[in-house]
Amino acid sequence: MVKSYNKYEAAQTFGLVNSASSNVISLPDASARATGAGQAVVGANEEVLRWDVKKGELLSRWRDSTCNAQVTAIARSAVDPDVYAVGYEDGSIRIWDSRIDSMIITFNGHKSAVTVLVFDSTGVRLASGAKDTDIIVWDLVAEVGLFKLRGHKDQIVGLHWIVPKTEAMEGGSAHNTDSEAFILSASKDALLKVWDVTSQHCIDTHISPGTLGDCCALGVSPDMSGCITAGSGGELIVWSIDLDGLAASGKSFAESTTRRYLVNRGATHRQINEKTTGITFHPKADYFAIHGSTKAVEVFKIRSEEEVRKSLSRKRKRRREKAAATGVEDVPMGRDSDDENASPPILEFFAPFTIVRTGGKVRSVDWVDSRSHKSLQILVGCTNNLLEVYDVSTRDKAKRSKTDELPEYSRTFSVDLPGHRTDVRSVALSSDDRMLATASSGALKVWNVKTGTCLRTLECGYALCCSFLPGDKIVVVGTKSGELELFDIASSSLIEKLQAHDGAIWSLKIHPDGKSLVSGSADKSAKFWNFEIVQEEIPGTKRTSPRLRLAHSRTLKVNDDILSVCFSPDARLLAVATLDNTVKVFFNDSLKLFLNLYGHKLPVLNMSISSDSKLLATCSADKNIRLWGLDFGDCHKAFFGHSDSIMQVSFIPQPASKDDIHHFFSASKDRLIKSWDGDKFEQVQKMDGHHGEVWAMAVSKTGEFVVTASHDKSIRVWNQTDEPIFLEEEREKELEEMYEQTLTASLEADGEEGEDDEATAASKQTTATLTAGEKIMEALELGMEDLDVVRDWETRKATNPNMAPPQRDPLYMALGGISAERNVLNTLSKIPAAQLHDALLVLPFSVLPALFTFITIWVQKQWDITLVCRVLFFMLKTHQRQIVASKELKAPLENIRSDLRRTLGEVKDLLGYNLAAIKFVEQRVKERGVSTLEDAEAEEEHEAKGKRKRTFVDIA
Repeated sequence: MVKSYNKYEAAQTFGLVNSASSNVISLPDASARATGAGQAVVGANEEVLRWDVKKGELLSRWRDSTCNAQVTAIARSAVDPDVYAVGYEDGSIRIWDSRIDSMIITFNGHKSAVTVLVFDSTGVRLASGAKDTDIIVWDLVAEVGLFKLRGHKDQIVGLHWIVPKTEAMEGGSAHNTDSEAFILSASKDALLKVWDVTSQHCIDTHISPGTLGDCCALGVSPDMSGCITAGSGGELIVWSIDLDGLAASGKSFAESTTRRYLVNRGATHRQINEKTTGITFHPKADYFAIHGSTKAVEVFKIRSEEEVRKSLSRKRKRRREKAAATGVEDVPMGRDSDDENASPPILEFFAPFTIVRTGGKVRSVDWVDSRSHKSLQILVGCTNNLLEVYDVSTRDKAKRSKTDELPEYSRTFSVDLPGHRTDVRSVALSSDDRMLATASSGALKVWNVKTGTCLRTLECGYALCCSFLPGDKIVVVGTKSGELELFDIASSSLIEKLQAHDGAIWSLKIHPDGKSLVSGSADKSAKFWNFEIVQEEIPGTKRTSPRLRLAHSRTLKVNDDILSVCFSPDARLLAVATLDNTVKVFFNDSLKLFLNLYGHKLPVLNMSISSDSKLLATCSADKNIRLWGLDFGDCHKAFFGHSDSIMQVSFIPQPASKDDIHHFFSASKDRLIKSWDGDKFEQVQKMDGHHGEVWAMAVSKTGEFVVTASHDKSIRVWNQTDEPIFLEEEREKELEEMYEQTLTASLEADGEEGEDDEATAASKQTTATLTAGEKIMEALELGMEDLDVVRDWETRKATNPNMAPPQRDPLYMALGGISAERNVLNTLSKIPAAQLHDALLVLPFSVLPALFTFITIWVQKQWDITLVCRVLFFMLKTHQRQIVASKELKAPLENIRSDLRRTLGEVKDLLGYNLAAIKFVEQRVKERGVSTLEDAEAEEEHEAKGKRKRTFVDIA
């Protein structure tokens, strides 16, 4: 009988606040007071998390179970604040609705990670930029990609919709049309481009002047009158945008090659000379924030014309006073020296305001929409798994001119407790598998395994290993500096800290009897420590309290650094792995050498002994796993386990069945966890989910679950399920995955051919679209056969009314006697709207007669006219040349044209009737003077926008 195994599946992920791959978005909290910081939407590996910043609580978690790619970009719609666009590392984009915490649309068009997402002013279109240098415009209503813009030679770093205000918009509530929308894009190839969305081509291109010839960030002012670009140096280039020229460009048809819509107004410099990665303008106040990859955010103030005039007059006055005091005649240095009517330089309009020092390297910044106008609030997402909110005082600079101090700022809120700041280097489970201890550089955390909540956070040294002591009340930690630290979980206190070794403690293990532990160190020694209870006097009283103490009992010296130690479950043997690539097995009682195990080409990083004390598994930096018999030290099997260094290996400590005694797990830097059968020497399962190197792993007592910690800062729990696994099926799945990967690569390579045009179709062939196209072809083939059978039966029935029904395909009978035309239409309607065009591209020209036959039937029966028209028009556009040359298709198309015109006329009349009724009801509501809450809020916003705003000044 074929042996089956139980499958392990990802159960939960915790320990992650935000990941360094994505930006952060601040949300105003309607119920919060003026002091609240609202909420934050962040990317966390393959998930999107929504945090309450003030309470540090996780409100919701968005995850598509079919996608394992990291989140790389998030954008929020200004029209519908509950709609979010999320870009992923594999080039896909998903639209989420935060009200129901579910995905509503999926787009697939980019070949690599999405870097920028931005909604237009109507919220109907979305522009996306990626590392594949393409810009794609998506239609959220029709759920299709409109077109792809090509022209940049490096990844897109900035996108912004430019909407020039026309006279109609300024005078009333007229909406902007498609002809008045433009896109401003910036790329690492140092090019700034202005794209006309209507004509789908670039109308203006500029090279961003910089010291290193690249452009790393783009920021556009809220009124769209200007923008700022930055490169790898500390230089900021200021540009003004000719909105009037853009508005007129759509109306003039004369060819004009000399018109420039972006004008370089000069350069200013940051106080920190580093690569800029983000520029964010405040939506309401005259400030903008700039950050790089260091622990700082620079805030700049945009001065008004009056402030600049006063500043220049003060400078002139000081210069004249200095000239009078020294007796040297004041010589004007430039046109702004004495000529008060001269236009001031652009540098005078941008003044450095303050530098906010953050708790980690900055990944992304967003302004908090605070009701309080006394200060600015900044939400900062850091690369070290940390979210912070800073309050920056906006006191007038004139009041502090005497002290010349920078504005004060303070960290008001932070989300840091639910995760480690640095990589988790060790994990340990309690004896009842309910608690989990994770240790990193500077922090020890204790978690509830079932809920994933952090119970305790304790400060420790640079931890390399940790373990629960018997009783699960104390955790021992071994550090890089050679110290052993004992922590009491209940009181959250450090009990004892002793200098155990002269080098780093790489491994520690509790003795099977629970009365002692052994620590292995880089000082070439393994030390044994007994647990002793001592009575300690309480200061100021005569009473004593019991306290645990580690007492050194013996020392084992070896010739090389010890990397791992391991007791056999029967307490008879002690295995020691050293830096010379060997494993030495000693008798635990006498410390006499029993076995010397050679074979690994690089040092052994971890070991584990099976519960029956017969098998030793070793993993090494040479990517191999070796199984050794502990009777004679013979190597049972050596196999290539992973594609990178294997960090940890572990047998199930107390397996529930005898079949699992030699079942073990391995974790590696190649981001995978694998389970193995130590008797058959075969891989059972591959667990893929981490986005970084897996540093540590712990297996529960009976193997019910496995806990892993990774460089991506996440801690994952993999639960054992009742679903069986068969080795043959797993091998077949791996082959299918390899085939799909090569198929996807070949499809992408085919799509790259002949795509030199500036604007192309926003399509991307995937295995899903290929499968959907094949399903359509199968349905058409079956349908045509069924139509012939049914027509023949109906012809015969006219002469013989008692004739029995025909023998149709079993598929139609299984679907409840469904007709062929309904089955084909159902097949088309089940394909997601965003994938329909790509699926139709798979269809060859030879199936068009069959497809047009069914379209004729659908139009006559008026079934799903919207979908039918979409399919018809796309196929006509795709195969236009062949259709024109074909005589066979002329008659069916003529029939479709006459029927479709009549049907669309009826649909148009119905829509016009409904629209007129809605307008009539709206007019009646206005006459009664009834206003909804939404209308009142819109009116207030309209009045607020009427106030004067700062603009970029033309200094020509």
